[in-house]
Amino acid sequence: MSYEELSHTADVKIRARAPTCDALFGEAFLALMHVMYGDDRKGGTSRIIDISAPDRESLLLDFLSEVLFVSEVDGLVFCRADVHLDGMQIHAVLDGEPFDPARHAKGTEVKGISYSGMSMGKDAKGYMLDILFDV
Repeated sequence: MSYEELSHTADVKIRARAPTCDALFGEAFLALMHVMYGDDRKGGTSRIIDISAPDRESLLLDFLSEVLFVSEVDGLVFCRADVHLDGMQIHAVLDGEPFDPARHAKGTEVKGISYSGMSMGKDAKGYMLDILFDV
């Protein structure tokens, strides 16, 4: 796990680190699923997400927002994402299972992904992201 929850007054703030931008998007995805559903998540059902955006911050926000939408509308809890960026396009294959209230209802409801406080950067160690999940 290359993400951590940081202290925030009202929402859930996550800091993620990864060696590549693809992996950073994957870590943000894992953090979102962990906040919403905890760690008891399995695979077996896949969904594909393809999105384009004008910049990386928008691409990440749109990707996580689509994951949130698909999870809620289709009643799926995802455990893995195979994420590939190509410029300002993302192709992700998500692996998950149907929502089970006995196992998955222990998390925090996320209402949306926020641009507020979002920062994405790169240093000698790789990529870093701070992002807020609106709860």
